[in-house]
Amino acid sequence: MSDGSLLDDALVRLDEAARHLNVDPDVVEKLKYARETTKVRLMIRMDDGSRKSFLAWRCRYDDTRGPTKGGIRYHPDAHVEEVETLAFWMTFKCAVMNLPYGGGKGAVRVDPRQLSKAELERLSRAYMQAFARTVGPDRDIPAPDVYTNSMIMGWMADEYAQIVGQAVPAVITGKPIALGGSLGRGDATARGGYYLVRHLADDLKLGKVMRVAVQGFGNAGQYVAQLLAGDGHRIVAVSDSQGAVYAGNGLNVEALLAAKAQGKSVTATVGQHGHEALDPDKIVGVQCELLVPAALENMIHAENAKSVRAKLILELANGPVTPEADEILAKADVVVLPDILANAGGVTVSYFEWVQNRQGYYWTEQEIHGRLQSIMEREGRTIWELSRQKGIPMRTGAYVHALGRLAEAIEAHGTQSFFTS
Repeated sequence: MSDGSLLDDALVRLDEAARHLNVDPDVVEKLKYARETTKVRLMIRMDDGSRKSFLAWRCRYDDTRGPTKGGIRYHPDAHVEEVETLAFWMTFKCAVMNLPYGGGKGAVRVDPRQLSKAELERLSRAYMQAFARTVGPDRDIPAPDVYTNSMIMGWMADEYAQIVGQAVPAVITGKPIALGGSLGRGDATARGGYYLVRHLADDLKLGKVMRVAVQGFGNAGQYVAQLLAGDGHRIVAVSDSQGAVYAGNGLNVEALLAAKAQGKSVTATVGQHGHEALDPDKIVGVQCELLVPAALENMIHAENAKSVRAKLILELANGPVTPEADEILAKADVVVLPDILANAGGVTVSYFEWVQNRQGYYWTEQEIHGRLQSIMEREGRTIWELSRQKGIPMRTGAYVHALGRLAEAIEAHGTQSFFTS
């Protein structure tokens, strides 16, 4: 895959949505390109006394609807096209949920597992030093992403406070609770997807007990397995970066969680509780009703999409299904609940954290869950009805829904038709 293909694939979604709306060409032109992308090289002192540099980026894709919002990931394969693509998706995700944000994203090209805790802190603080003029509670609000967590957000928020001379908790979300974080943030991505599936279950004709396969057993994968298992559904297969396990009668989710808590792979449970080893490349073809891709981009593609046996895909990862795979799945009548809707619980509760920080008043976890459920069900229902009305897939419906809101905001500034009339 070429570096630019990820963004090209994402822009295909924009063009598809535009065909279903009467939007001004100015709207599409503005959304085809990132507003600003900044690249820096972070220099930090390593524990052995040497200095090492790391490439880092921050993209503010579009801020028409409000300050940009998006996570910061630490990954050895991070690159600028990925950052801009993720920021593009965040732009649409925030519009889908009707949050007063645009889309942003950040990354550092690093394998954080190779750093000590002290080196990780120095890197995180260096990132904030480099981008202190880019971020801000009314300009660009970062959050955790792949291989970053609440402690890293706490370091960054503290560094920003030292730079500006005062505490500004709303500059970043996903912070520890003690530093202004929000209750309910930990499982928000998974919980939002769970609420969506539960709300549309009757429309999708899902049975009372589903077989579920989860590809990627990180934060979102673990939480969605817990939530679905708690409702009596059978988690029959899960995978992580080191392998996969399968049990036709249902995996022991508690055993899987215990293995991950000990820093082990899910494969450590093979031979226990009826768990069998499974080729991780085969998990997309497992016999199940619900497939949950919760790993990285492009995991379901033209080569493996035909093997999918699930009737429903819940995209908790960003961009896990390629456009080519989408066409194959649509022909097989597989419903895909798209990432910009399905995994938007995370940014929605991040928004709640930002609101709570700004007003200095904090909500209970029950209030957080109730507000999240209300928004997920409202937007999910709207997109479901829109997709049925227009005879288009849920993904296209989500992009049409988001583009309508973005177009309204962009056109409010004036377009060619306004200035030439």
